[in-house]
Amino acid sequence: MHVIVETERLLLRQFTHDDLEHLVALDADPAVMRSINGGRPTPRARIRDEILPAFLGYYERGEADGFWAVVDRTDGDFLGWLHLRPAPDAPVDEPELGYRLTAAAWGRGLATEGSRALIDRGFRQYGVRRVVASTMAVNTASRRVMEKLGMRLVGTGHRQWPERIEGDEYDAADYALDRMDWERRTQLKP
Repeated sequence: MHVIVETERLLLRQFTHDDLEHLVALDADPAVMRSINGGRPTPRARIRDEILPAFLGYYERGEADGFWAVVDRTDGDFLGWLHLRPAPDAPVDEPELGYRLTAAAWGRGLATEGSRALIDRGFRQYGVRRVVASTMAVNTASRRVMEKLGMRLVGTGHRQWPERIEGDEYDAADYALDRMDWERRTQLKP
């Protein structure tokens, strides 16, 4: 197991082919998928043939960024994934933060804890200039995570979502954390 980050409660590690069933179960939960595609499961074949190979591709290319499995340090349970990677057509030093956790992991601060570790790693080790993240404006839980991370709302706007999702008639919310704000936040930590 190749662990890249350890936090108080989590291990962030590379995905392996053995994680297929974890990803299938994660994407089969209607609550988890509600803000992604309206609650429909992702077909197993798509996860096997497209999604997991894309996750593994980051490691094969030797990239510092990508998708990371989130595992509970205490019992080894798979809790979901986090990513910090350049968005399409974005500068390499401005990666996009994303997260998808099991419903059982919600409300415990785990998305914030794991995301903070990835963001800190990006700024400290990889010369990140700015981290960005977006969500539907009505996704208050995701917005709360971004705000806890010190990210600021930098814009809103209408998006053409690939599929009709409840709440997509409202704007998307775009957040960012610049290096200077991150440095200020880390200096204030006890």
